[in-house]
Amino acid sequence: MLDPDLWPGHPALLEIVSEHALVAAAQLNVVEFHTWNANKRSIDRPNRIVFDLDPGEGVPWPHMSEAAALMKAWLDELGLDSFLKTSGGKGLHVVVPLTPSAGWDEVKDFAHGVVLHMAGTIPERFVAKSGARNRVGKIFIDYLRNGVGATTVAAFSARARSGLGVSIPLAWDELDGLTGSDQWTVANVAPRLDEMARHDPWDAYAGTRQTITRAAARLARAGRS
Repeated sequence: MLDPDLWPGHPALLEIVSEHALVAAAQLNVVEFHTWNANKRSIDRPNRIVFDLDPGEGVPWPHMSEAAALMKAWLDELGLDSFLKTSGGKGLHVVVPLTPSAGWDEVKDFAHGVVLHMAGTIPERFVAKSGARNRVGKIFIDYLRNGVGATTVAAFSARARSGLGVSIPLAWDELDGLTGSDQWTVANVAPRLDEMARHDPWDAYAGTRQTITRAAARLARAGRS
């Protein structure tokens, strides 16, 4: 349904509150479902950070796999648990669940700092500036997904592009076996969904309690070293 109260002063946003609503949206030709980094109970405080690993022209898949592993290693160093999913297109999403406490600007600034550190430390692989020319042969870590009003394709959503790839959650130990971000499509995703019903790779996501407070202090210290 359209809810004008979710974002006062903004055109009404679509809220999917049930399976029936999801089917109704599909009947209205919705293919891609994108979500905010907050829910309506605390819409002014994000409950996740998304790092979108977006490959430029000429980036081979092994570099994407390595990039996700490096991203996880840096977040581990900052003391933050992270989760992995395909985008269903070309990239990978590294998602950091948060206990809603910090505001949008604070979270986005932190995400930008994380990306600047990655790009400064490994400039041959990463860039922190958007634009196709800036990332030829490199990976742009898109931190802009973390601004107020920005969205990211939802897990299990199909993508409105050739092949209809599907965004699928993964366990980190599945990364090495991944062959591409569009490995699962609407044509072959059913067995994966059956497998996930038995073994959810994001089982720990909902119970993860963490904020960026200590991580931001560690990031600041890394910037001074």
